[in-house]
Amino acid sequence: MDTQDNKLLEEDISLKLFVVLSRALQSIKKRVEEDIKSFGLNPTEFAVLELLYSKGAQPIQKIGDKVLIASSSITYVVDKLEKKKFLERKPCPKDRRITYAVMTTEGTELMNEIFPKHKHAIQEICAGLDLNEKKNLIQQLKKLGYYAQGIEL
Repeated sequence: MDTQDNKLLEEDISLKLFVVLSRALQSIKKRVEEDIKSFGLNPTEFAVLELLYSKGAQPIQKIGDKVLIASSSITYVVDKLEKKKFLERKPCPKDRRITYAVMTTEGTELMNEIFPKHKHAIQEICAGLDLNEKKNLIQQLKKLGYYAQGIEL
């Protein structure tokens, strides 16, 4: 094979990788979202609760960056979770411009109940790979992601 053939093969394989990766992610996300919906939450609500559950109180303005949703949607999601009594807003004592989202007792009790079930569901969804395959895939995807972030097209 000459260099031109190798370049075409590399492009075809890269395209196939992208398609397979996209389809796998779609399938996994669909299953995870089904699991989340079984708890009466949408994926965004769950992401915010999971963030507060694992990291504690968060400035509302920073939540969008951490759960990868638009900042314009955060207020709506926080309002919904506040109405459900899973979180509340607390002003920052040092800076009046900052308001924290804080999990309520009801929110903590909910997450204590559903988070272990959710973790188990994800383990079941990912059971198509053994432990070493999962570890290797994590390393490879990180490598690919960091490379993709650093290149200029």
